[in-house]
Amino acid sequence: MPDQRPTGRRVEDPLTAQSLGHILVAASRAMAGRQRIRTVAVDEHATVTPIELFFDLVFVFTLTQVTTLMAGDLTVSGMVRGVLVVSVLWWCWVGWAWLGNLVRADEGTTRIAMFVAMAAMFIAALTIPESFTDLPGGLSGPVVFAVCYFIVRLAHFGMFWSAGYGDPGLRRQLVRFIPSLVIGTGLLLVASQLTGPVQTIIWLAALVGDYFGTVLAGASGWRVNSASHFAERHGLVILIAFGESVVSIGIGVTALPISWPIIVASILGLMIAGSLWWAYFDVVALVAERVLAKAQGEERARLARDSYSLLHLPMVIGIIFLSLGLKKVLSYVGGGDGHSLTDPLYGIPLVALYGGASLYLLAHVAFRWRNLHSVNRQRTVVALLLLALIPLVAALPALATLASLAAILVGLIAFETIRYAHARDVVRHHGDIATSGPEPTVP
Repeated sequence: MPDQRPTGRRVEDPLTAQSLGHILVAASRAMAGRQRIRTVAVDEHATVTPIELFFDLVFVFTLTQVTTLMAGDLTVSGMVRGVLVVSVLWWCWVGWAWLGNLVRADEGTTRIAMFVAMAAMFIAALTIPESFTDLPGGLSGPVVFAVCYFIVRLAHFGMFWSAGYGDPGLRRQLVRFIPSLVIGTGLLLVASQLTGPVQTIIWLAALVGDYFGTVLAGASGWRVNSASHFAERHGLVILIAFGESVVSIGIGVTALPISWPIIVASILGLMIAGSLWWAYFDVVALVAERVLAKAQGEERARLARDSYSLLHLPMVIGIIFLSLGLKKVLSYVGGGDGHSLTDPLYGIPLVALYGGASLYLLAHVAFRWRNLHSVNRQRTVVALLLLALIPLVAALPALATLASLAAILVGLIAFETIRYAHARDVVRHHGDIATSGPEPTVP
């Protein structure tokens, strides 16, 4: 007869064990779910996420709207207002670029907050044509723009505050950041109730309060977790801005029959955009990222703020000006608005075309100075040359004016590629910053 005494081991019902297993699995899944709801920190090797690219595509619509705004008001006032609008929305974009470098944009509540910000940014872009002057009927455009700006900034601040849990330094930095946030959004709301030059002045005051308030608050508490992610994010927005310049070439001749002048002007426009793309992405972007990666702590935060958040803005503005000029040139050479092939490009469109390229190059000069403390002489000379040529090329046919700009920029790129061939090879293929004594030899 078999022994019926207890063996000292617990005999479990298989069904009970299975149920217990399901409970443990469910509990672990619930815990994992709660962890996914929370923010996830970014590490040094992070890359740009798809949702950040989605956010950037929404932002590029604002660039298109700004170009349209300036094209409809070819005056100094129209240009100033275009710059003010893009500067306001750039600061919104910058804030989310910093947040995406602290916590993953595609994880937890950050993803939801980004969609909220995207919606507000898109509506703000829709109201750009009436951001200063309200159109008859409907809601007040200036008020809607200011409210959307406030929503984007508030969502950004809320997510940053949440991400700063357990980081007293970041929380203190955010407290110092509050005055600039309040001043900027408050003055925009005030400006929405005004018109004319006073409204423009209040817009300018809002930008000064927001930008300089951020600088005066210091950078000791800001965090740049990934230099590669931060540099890539800003490089992509420059690339997207160039996409806007290409779109402007097409928009300028959409309703016109194709012709040889249009084909030639389109190729010249692409040569100009390609030269400026080359000027940034061939060497400059690589060197800047490596300089940022070598910096640590507060030094890295200050470098990121100055080189990327601040100095990339004039690059973007320069590209927008260039887009406006290209749009008008293509219209001229295609015979739009009663123009003929011999008509010269003059006034604001000419200043935008040459001045935009000049501003872009001068921003590069400042970018290099901040990163390497050296001056790019050839780009400085070309930028000043373009400004000096504006009154001279005003007498040339628009196509010749465009060809002259393309020749100058292609010549600049060719000179740098040949003159700094060795340094360029070191930077691009050996992962280092080429130097010769105290003076960096990168172009």
